[in-house]
Amino acid sequence: MKNRNLLAATAMLGLAAIATPASAQEHTGLQGGDVLLRVRAILVAPNETTSGITPSFPAEHAKVDNSVMPEVDLTYMATENIGFELIAAVTKHSASGVSGTTGSIGKLASTWVLPPTLTAQYHFNPEGHVRPYVGAGVNYTVFIDEKASDGLVAAVGPTRVHMSDSFGWAGQAGVDVDISRRVFLNLDVKYIKIATKATLATTAVGTQSVMVHLNPLVFGVGLGIRL
Repeated sequence: MKNRNLLAATAMLGLAAIATPASAQEHTGLQGGDVLLRVRAILVAPNETTSGITPSFPAEHAKVDNSVMPEVDLTYMATENIGFELIAAVTKHSASGVSGTTGSIGKLASTWVLPPTLTAQYHFNPEGHVRPYVGAGVNYTVFIDEKASDGLVAAVGPTRVHMSDSFGWAGQAGVDVDISRRVFLNLDVKYIKIATKATLATTAVGTQSVMVHLNPLVFGVGLGIRL
């Protein structure tokens, strides 16, 4: 009987020793020091408003198209609730006239947009499998490789395009949903305040400028991993 009790006690201690590390490995909650890497597909949808194209076309405005591109971001968890996210993505957009002379031309110019954005986040339910979060921060947008369209060049001759950089604020909301202990699904939406002055130095009508307030909504869906 004593031997049986000893064997039973030994078996229970062995199971406990095995179960304790397993439980620790199954832990899915966020902790301070965690680094989260996400890869998303994003839709950048500008909510643009523009000034007139001055001085020659003050009553004419421009529109900016949407863009779908991949995006990568890193989040560092300072605590189980507080994280800091930095995103990196490059998207391409075109601006087109909507009425009058520029409307008849259509596409006026294109540019690549690099909008690094840093947000401070609050993560709700850090111990759960579904973890919503909200964030706010700053954005600095750089416009790269601005080019006049073939249609614009045909209408007014060789044209140089320049778009000024932008500094603004950003807000976001999203949710992480666990797939496994380390891998999770991510849904995210951001609003980014972006404004730029576009200058077109044309051959036929001189230098024209237009203020463009892009203010896009950025919708993202992707996968993340806890490094």
